[in-house]
Amino acid sequence: MTTFDKREEGFEKKFAHDEELKFKAYARRNKLLGMWAADQLGKSGADAEAYAKEVVLADFEEAGDDDVVRKIVTDLSPKGITEQAVRAKMTELLAEAVKQVQSQ
Repeated sequence: MTTFDKREEGFEKKFAHDEELKFKAYARRNKLLGMWAADQLGKSGADAEAYAKEVVLADFEEAGDDDVVRKIVTDLSPKGITEQAVRAKMTELLAEAVKQVQSQ
């Protein structure tokens, strides 16, 4: 194996590792967002956990965040919470999720 091959393999491993961390951070953010939304809906305990799981699973419907935002906004619009508020909360919680994932 040449130095170039080793270097290429190192870059590939780093890319895979970075993508795994990114996936974990987004999944954690979605769970945190689900717990926040559950609180807004007056859910707690097992009901809040189940709702947060629904939010995490909603992210697998399509690429990007629109599927998660749509679910949360649909559920929280009767409470007067807008899409902009949900997206702002997502940004805030992503920073928290990244810290949590990196500390593991």
